[in-house]
Amino acid sequence: MRLFALLSSFFLVTFGSSGFCQQTEKESWESINRMVANLKDPQFPDRVYNITDFGARGDGKTKNTEAIRAAIDKCHADGGGQVLVAGGDFLTGSVHLKSNVNLHIAADAVLRFSTDPKDYLPLVRTRWEGDDCYNYSPLIYADGQTNFAVTGNGVLNGQGSNEYWWPWKGLTEMGWKKGTPSQLDANCRPLLKKYNDTQVPVEKRQLGDGYYLRPQFISFSHCKNFKIEDVTITNSPFWVMHPLLSENVIIRNVTVNTEGPNNDGCDPESCKNVLIENCTFNTGDDCIALKSGRDFDGRKENVPIENVIVRNCFMHKGHGGVSLGSEISGGCKNIFVENCEMSSPELDRAIRIKTNNSRGGITDGVYVRNVAVGEVKDAVLSINCSYDIKNEGEGKFPPLVKNVYLSDMTSKKSTYAIWLDGIKGLNCVDNIYVENCVFAGVKEKNYMKDSGKVTLKNVLINGVKTVQ
Repeated sequence: MRLFALLSSFFLVTFGSSGFCQQTEKESWESINRMVANLKDPQFPDRVYNITDFGARGDGKTKNTEAIRAAIDKCHADGGGQVLVAGGDFLTGSVHLKSNVNLHIAADAVLRFSTDPKDYLPLVRTRWEGDDCYNYSPLIYADGQTNFAVTGNGVLNGQGSNEYWWPWKGLTEMGWKKGTPSQLDANCRPLLKKYNDTQVPVEKRQLGDGYYLRPQFISFSHCKNFKIEDVTITNSPFWVMHPLLSENVIIRNVTVNTEGPNNDGCDPESCKNVLIENCTFNTGDDCIALKSGRDFDGRKENVPIENVIVRNCFMHKGHGGVSLGSEISGGCKNIFVENCEMSSPELDRAIRIKTNNSRGGITDGVYVRNVAVGEVKDAVLSINCSYDIKNEGEGKFPPLVKNVYLSDMTSKKSTYAIWLDGIKGLNCVDNIYVENCVFAGVKEKNYMKDSGKVTLKNVLINGVKTVQ
């Protein structure tokens, strides 16, 4: 028995509780670089289907939904190619992509999306802030497709504004006026929570008309091998890019300018093998937010967000530069951020992990290096295990955040350098390593409450060496 205990102890120390050999920080970076090297761009036959050949008119007024759909269907049926949007301002309803189709928005084109909710029917299955449901179709949508893309140097304009889509949030600063409908009037968030808590079958969660849940701009669900590249995306109704339960995702050279409510820039959810590079974000919410479902719905799928690298990106206005959560019940592992710039008086936090004891889930392995922070309102690193607990209530699924590594980061102005808030009596924040970092212009001391092991090595805060 004693021998068994010793062997068991050795096994746990050497391999970890998962049974897999635990990698060093260097080995982890080498692993993600191998993933990127093996991540191949989708390939397409050299065929072009110009939407004007299918009756589309780029006058900014004619609704081209059917013409674009016909071009995509023909391209797909022929085995793939490029569906070209060029030479005008093309108004459309929802665009549903199919395998082997590259939707290409040329530099002289705008694909402008209708503000009429009826143009996003029928309802499709999606996740809305981590809850499974049926809602209006995303503006650009795919389900179960492979080898496809959205590319080009043109503009995708969702026409979200204080007149259209954004007032549905129910905020006066976003255009809502007393007597007009919103998701608050429809009690959508409590309804979705009830559906989730009581495990109502997804097929019975039919929302859409009368519920005022804004659609995502781009959402690709259960898909493989796709990319979004070079386009500029503006004025989103809701989340901008939302890969869901998908694999092998490339998001490259995309510019996001949209400051509406819940206008997250990119929200990969329960995805595997994701590359986000050379992108610029100016958003009304988190620039990048990594997710894996909310509460029971996330635990039921039990699919983590994993193997993600964010590199060479610029984060300006937003709630967080790179955030993990809060809908992260399926877990989160192997997240890498490097060579990014984050700075704005309207950027709240640089690296942010947010969860609570309704979510549960394990966040294990977050690696951040060579990130330059000019200015953030709150903290450079923020970990909050009681996020939105006033609205969520106390749950029975405590989260775990461990093995977070920050190195070679600099910041010039913030309220806190490090802000950690665990849960009393639970070791839910542990193994936090900060090394070779310089934080200047910091107003307050580090905040560390109910956290486990925190190691600071060669860290300067306001010019003073800080050791933990």
